Amino acid sequence: MNGIRRGKNFWGLLGAAERTALEAQARPHVYPSGVTLCMQGEPSTHLFILIAGWVKVSSVTDDGQEMLLALRGAGEIVGELASEVTGYRTATVRAAGMVRTLIISSDSFEAYLGAHQGAARAYRRAMAERRHAADEDQRNRSRTSGAQRLARLLLEVAELHAADIAHDQDALPLSQEELASLIGVSRATVTRALSNWRSRGIVHTHQRQVTVLHRAALRRIARKPLGQR
Repeated sequence: MNGIRRGKNFWGLLGAAERTALEAQARPHVYPSGVTLCMQGEPSTHLFILIAGWVKVSSVTDDGQEMLLALRGAGEIVGELASEVTGYRTATVRAAGMVRTLIISSDSFEAYLGAHQGAARAYRRAMAERRHAADEDQRNRSRTSGAQRLARLLLEVAELHAADIAHDQDALPLSQEELASLIGVSRATVTRALSNWRSRGIVHTHQRQVTVLHRAALRRIARKPLGQR
């Protein structure tokens, strides 16, 4: 699953009064890069609204492998489903760069939605947008190559990264394993594509980072009909 947000996010859908009411019930917190917001398996008592920055959402499989499931950016909610489903965190969330959040208990957030109909509508729409994006990614898997999906992912992450005031660097802190996990391909597929694009001056790679140098070229690759060289 690609796991990149598209469309409207929760914070962006709230009105000024609804944001003020939420801020009154939540507490702000800043996480430095690499710090864990919550860990898979621990009790779920609260959720996070990302105000600036973005996070990596990962999960450990039964055989001990860590897989990157999603990236969540400014305006999105993180950790909202665990308390409803199992009561325990189903994934680990780490800051990718500095992250500013609002933290609110699950009970307080539920009460907030009950008292503010506009916020409840915003929450439902944000969750619908997320499901739609996941469904769209799944459908595209049969219609696109691994290289096309990688090109689209790099473009989406680069745009999210560049628009975020919490980041002042162009390099995307994603390893080849993480990129492969997000788009559902082998690391070898990612390695081949990045090597080709690096030789053509489209990207630069260095120590678990990718820098997009030529977005127009990536857009052409992403739109290329399947099977065309």
